[in-house]
Amino acid sequence: MMDRFVCLPAAALLSHTSPGPPREMELTSLKQTANSSGMLPVLLFSKLSELESHVTLPLLGGNENASSDRPALSGPIVAVVSMTLGILSNIVALLILVNSYAHLRRRSKAAFLFFATSLVATDFVGHVIPGAIVLKLYLSRSVPVTHYTQPDALCQFLGGSMVFFGLCPLFLGSAMAAERCLGITRPLLHASLVSTTRTKLSLSIIWLAALSVSLLPCFRLGSYSYQHPGTWCFIKVLEDTGKVDVAFVLLFSGLGLGSLALALVCNTVSGLALLYGRMRTQRCSRQMAKSHDIEMVVQLVGIMVTSCICWSPLLIFGLMSVMRSFEGSVGDDLATYRTLMITGVRMASWNQILDPWVYILLRRAVLRKIYLITKRQVNLSTLRRWEASSIHSTEKKNCQ
Repeated sequence: MMDRFVCLPAAALLSHTSPGPPREMELTSLKQTANSSGMLPVLLFSKLSELESHVTLPLLGGNENASSDRPALSGPIVAVVSMTLGILSNIVALLILVNSYAHLRRRSKAAFLFFATSLVATDFVGHVIPGAIVLKLYLSRSVPVTHYTQPDALCQFLGGSMVFFGLCPLFLGSAMAAERCLGITRPLLHASLVSTTRTKLSLSIIWLAALSVSLLPCFRLGSYSYQHPGTWCFIKVLEDTGKVDVAFVLLFSGLGLGSLALALVCNTVSGLALLYGRMRTQRCSRQMAKSHDIEMVVQLVGIMVTSCICWSPLLIFGLMSVMRSFEGSVGDDLATYRTLMITGVRMASWNQILDPWVYILLRRAVLRKIYLITKRQVNLSTLRRWEASSIHSTEKKNCQ
C-alpha cells in the first residue's frame, strides 16, 4: 500500500498539466484511496502544494516578464502631467516677459528682458520636443536592455536635444548674471558695451556653442545611448565606455558646472554691490533705479538656485558613472548607477518647469505685496505686544 502512495505524486506531476475532468477524477480517486489508509490530510496537502507550485509559478514568471517589458501606467501619466504643467508655466512666463518688454522704459533692462525671454522660449521648446519623444517611447513599451548600446536615429536626436536644451539654460543664466554684474558695478561701461545688436549676437553664440557640443557624436567624438529604463537617451556613461565618451561627459559636465559657478560669482558680486549701495544715502531717483536692479538680481538668484538644485545631480552623477564604467569598477553597482542617472534626469527636467515661476513669482509687484503683507503682520504683532505690556503695567499700578 505504501508503494502505491509513493507513486501517486509522480503520476500526478505528469497528468496535472492537462486541465479539466481528468484532474478532478484523479483527486477523487486519491481521496478514496487515502481514506482507506487514514492519510487523507497528508496526501491532499502534498497534492495541492504540487498543483500550486506548477500552476502559479509559471504565471508569476509570465507576469514578471510582462511587467519588465511593458512600462508602468504611471510613467506616461507622469510624463503628460509634467509636460502640461511645463507648457502652461512657460506660456504664462512668456506673456509676462513680453508685456514687460513692451512697457520697457529703461534701456539698461532691455538686455536682461531679452535674455530672459530667450531663456523661457528655449525652456518651452526644450520641454516639448524631448518630452514628446519620451512619451512616445513610454507608449511603445520602451527599448529592451539588449538594445541600449544600439542607438537609432530617434535616440541620437533625443540625446542631442537633451545636451542642447540642457546647456542653453545654463549658458543663458551665466550670461544674464554677467550682464547684470557689469550693469550694477560698472554702469557706464555697460551702457557703452551692451546694445541690442550685441545682445542678439551673444544669444546666437550661446545657441551655436550648445549646438556644437550636442553634434559632437556626429563626428564620432562621443556617443549617445538608451538609458535605463529604455525611455530616454543621453551620453553613453555606463555600457562599453571609451576615452572619447569620458571626454564628452567631462566637456558637458564641465561646461554646465562652470556656468553655474560663473553665475554664482556674478550674482554674489551684484548682491554685495546692491547691499553696499543701499547702505549709502542716495537720491530718490537713484533709489528707483536700485529697485529695478534688485528685482533683476533676485530673479537671477532664483534662476541660479533652481539650476543648481535641478542640474547639479545629473552633471555629477554622469561624471561618477562614466569614470567608474571606464575603470571597469561598476560591477554589482550597475543598478545603483542607473538609478542615480534616472534620478538626475528627472530632477533636470524640473528645471524647465520651475524656471518660468521665477519670473511669475519674483516680480517687483509680487515682491512689493509680499513685503507689505509681511510688514503689516510685523506691525500688528508689535502693536499687540505693546498693548499687552501696557495693560500689564496698568494692572500693576492699580494693584499698588
